[in-house]
Amino acid sequence: MDSQGKESWAAELRVGVGKPFPLGVSKYAQGANFAVYTEETDEVALILYPPHQDKEGSRDLRRAELALDPKMNRTGQVWHIHIHPLLEGYEYMWRIGAEPHIRFGKNICLDPYAKIISSPLVDQFNDRSVEYSPRGVIPSKKSLLFDWEGVCPPRIPLKDLIIYELHVRGFTMNSDSEVQYKGTFLGIVEKIPYLKELGVNAVELLPVFEFNEKEWPLKESSLGDSICQYWGYSTVGFFAPMNRYCVGNVLGAAVFEFRTMVRELHRAGIEVILDVVYNHTAEFGEGFYHFKGLAVGTYYLMNEDGNFLDYTGCGSTFNANHPIVAQFIHDSIRYWSLECGVDGFRFDLASAMTRDTRGNESKEPLLIHTLSMDPALRDVKLIAEPWDCGGLYHVGSFPHFGVWAEWNGRFRDIVRCFIKGDTGTLAEFATRICGSEDLYGAGRTPAHSINFVTAHDGFSLYDLVSYNEKHNEANGEDNRDGETHNNSWNCGQEGPTEDEDINQLRRRQVKNFLTVLLTSIGVPMLVMGDEYGHTKNGNNNTWCQDDEISWFNWTKCKEEKDSLLRFTRKLIKFRKDHAVFRRNSFMNKQVITWHGVEPYRPNWKSSYNFIAYTLHDDVAKENIYFALNAGAEERKIAVPNSHKWYRILDTTLFPPEDFPDEEVEVASDGIYALKSYGVLVLYSPYQDEEVDAENTVLENIPEEEEEEEENEIRRNLAALRVPGFAHDVDTESLEPLTEPYKLRESSSSINLKAEYFITRKSGPASFTG
Repeated sequence: MDSQGKESWAAELRVGVGKPFPLGVSKYAQGANFAVYTEETDEVALILYPPHQDKEGSRDLRRAELALDPKMNRTGQVWHIHIHPLLEGYEYMWRIGAEPHIRFGKNICLDPYAKIISSPLVDQFNDRSVEYSPRGVIPSKKSLLFDWEGVCPPRIPLKDLIIYELHVRGFTMNSDSEVQYKGTFLGIVEKIPYLKELGVNAVELLPVFEFNEKEWPLKESSLGDSICQYWGYSTVGFFAPMNRYCVGNVLGAAVFEFRTMVRELHRAGIEVILDVVYNHTAEFGEGFYHFKGLAVGTYYLMNEDGNFLDYTGCGSTFNANHPIVAQFIHDSIRYWSLECGVDGFRFDLASAMTRDTRGNESKEPLLIHTLSMDPALRDVKLIAEPWDCGGLYHVGSFPHFGVWAEWNGRFRDIVRCFIKGDTGTLAEFATRICGSEDLYGAGRTPAHSINFVTAHDGFSLYDLVSYNEKHNEANGEDNRDGETHNNSWNCGQEGPTEDEDINQLRRRQVKNFLTVLLTSIGVPMLVMGDEYGHTKNGNNNTWCQDDEISWFNWTKCKEEKDSLLRFTRKLIKFRKDHAVFRRNSFMNKQVITWHGVEPYRPNWKSSYNFIAYTLHDDVAKENIYFALNAGAEERKIAVPNSHKWYRILDTTLFPPEDFPDEEVEVASDGIYALKSYGVLVLYSPYQDEEVDAENTVLENIPEEEEEEEENEIRRNLAALRVPGFAHDVDTESLEPLTEPYKLRESSSSINLKAEYFITRKSGPASFTG
C-alpha cells in the first residue's frame, strides 16, 4: 500500500492471494476477489477509491493502491487478489506496469469484466462540463440480485417474430412522449402499451452497453451542442448497462432498471434483442480504457509492424477469434442472456468476427462456433449483420452452424429497386419475398432471413420515398458521410413539397413497402417511427444527432392514428393471423401459384414491374392473392375466377378504405383495376380440390408456350430458387442466365466492399454502427 493509502478504511483491509477465476470482481469468502488477464508479467496493482471520490487525479487523495506480488498473485497471465471486507460501492481500477505504456502514455485500466461502472448519470448525457472517467464498482451482495417475479421469457419461435428496432433514448426523449422517465430503460416500460397495440413481439435495442457519448469533440454543425455519439456503437463496458439510460443514483441502479425493462417486456409477451458491438471498441485513435493497456496484441488485430488492422471503418478490429477474446465475448453474451434475461443478439459487422488472428477469413471461426454450440444459449436468437468494411460480404454464406439468422441485405436492395420500378428485378424480387431459398436453403429455414427495408443507419422509410440524395450537412462533415447509393426515389421532387399528388404517391409507396415487408416469408424488422412516417429530413447517417431528427415524434404518431399507423397495425395483425407468412419450410407449387395480369401466366420477361401470386394454406383452408403494380400505369387484373374473393387491402385507396375493417367482396366478373404503384391483397376460403384445379391449369399450358418458358425462363428462375420451379439443374450452366438477376455494382450491399468502406473512414461518422 502506498503512502496515499494510509487511511483508516485502507489500513484495516485484509489482503489475500485470491484466485484466477472468475475474471472481474466477485464475492468470495466474505470479501471480494479480483482477477484480470494481462500480458504484463512484472508489476500490477489494484487501486481502490472510496465511493463518489473526485476523479481528477491530482485530488485523488484517499485512494489505496495494492501492489500484487508476481510470485503469489499471478497464475499464468492472470493476476488476482482477495480483499476483506467486501467494500460495497467502492470503485477500483488496475495499474498495469510501473510506468505508463510506452505507446499509449497511460496505464490505469478499467476492468473489462466490470458489471457496474461509475460514470455520469442520465441528466448529464452529453454534458461537456462533466468529465468522463469510468471506473469499475464493487457490487454489493444484493445489487446484482433481481426478483423476476415468476415472469418467464416468451421464447417466441424465430419464424413468428416481428422485430421493432428502437433507440432507448430516442424512443421517449421527445417532450411529447408523456412519460415520467424520458430517454431511459424505464421510459420504455411506460410505452409498453403502445408496443402491444402496434403488435410487435420483439424489440431490437440499439447499443445499451456503457459508452461515452462525448468521445468526439463538438463540430461545426447547425445543431450545435446536440452533436454526440448518439447511437452508441463505441463500447466501453461490455458487461455494464449504459448509466445514462438509468434513472436511479444508487449502487447497481442501471443493472436493476435494465432487468426491470426486460421483465416487463417479457410480461407483455415481447422479447428483447440487443444490438451488440464486438467488432471494435471505444479505444480508437487516442481512446484508452482497458484493452490497450492490458494486452493490445491479444485484443486487437495487428500487422507485423504493430499497426492496427481496420476491417470495421473504426480504426481497429477486435481480435474476436483469439481464444482469450473469444472467451471474453462468450462470457459477455452469457451474462446478458443468462443473468439479464436477453432473448437474442444482433451482431454489428459480424463478418469481422469471422476473421482469424491474422485478419484472414475463417470458414469455421472459433467464436461463432462456440456461441453456436453452447447448450445454455440454445434458445437465444443469434443474428448477424453479415458483412464488414474490409470486403467480406456473407449474406447467405455466414458460417451459421444451422442456428445463425442474418440481416438480409439483398432483400432490402431488391425490394427498394422493385417498388420504385427498376427493370430487371422481377425474378429476384420473387425469390426474396418467398424466403430467399437460394441464400438460406442449405441447412437453414426462411426464418433465418431477417427481412428489412430500412434500419437505423440509412433513410427512414418516409425519406426513402422523398429523397434521391442524402442531406447530411447537419452532421458537420460537408455531406461526405453516409451511404451514397440508397436505391431511393423522391416521387418527383426532392424533399418536402406542397404538391399533393406527390405527397399521396409517397404515402402509397410507404404502404407498399410496409405491405411487402410484413407479408414476405422470413422475419420482418420494422424501424421505430416508420409506422407513422418519421422523417429525418433526408439525413441518412444520424449517428450523432441527439434531437428531434432522431427522436420518436409522438405528436406525429397520434396524427397518423387513423391513417398510416392504423394501416401498419392492421398489417401486423394480418401477418399474425395467417400462418402461411410464418414458415419454417420453403415454398413449392403446392403453396404458391404465380400469375400475371391473367391467372397462371406470369410474364417473367417483362420490363414492367408487375407480378401476382396466390398463397395456398391447406391447413387454414384459405387463399391469399397478391398483385403488385410497381409502375406508372394502371393494370386491369383478372383474378383467378374459381374463388369468391374479398379485398383485404389496396394501397392506392385512401384510409380507411385502403385497409377496411370489413372484407369487401370483389366484383363478380373477376376484373380489378389496380392503379399505378399499388399493392392489392385479396382473401378467399377454399376447398382442397381448388388447388388441384389450379395445378391442372398450369399443366395445360400450350406445348409451344411451355417449351419457350422451359428454354428461356425456367432455368433462370430455378437458379434463383423461385418457388414453383425445378431446382435440380446444373448451376454452372446457369451462370450466364442468372447474371441479369444479380445485384448491380451500385447496390448498397455490394458497395460495402468499396465506396461505403471509404465513406465510413472519411470522418467521425465512420465510428458508428
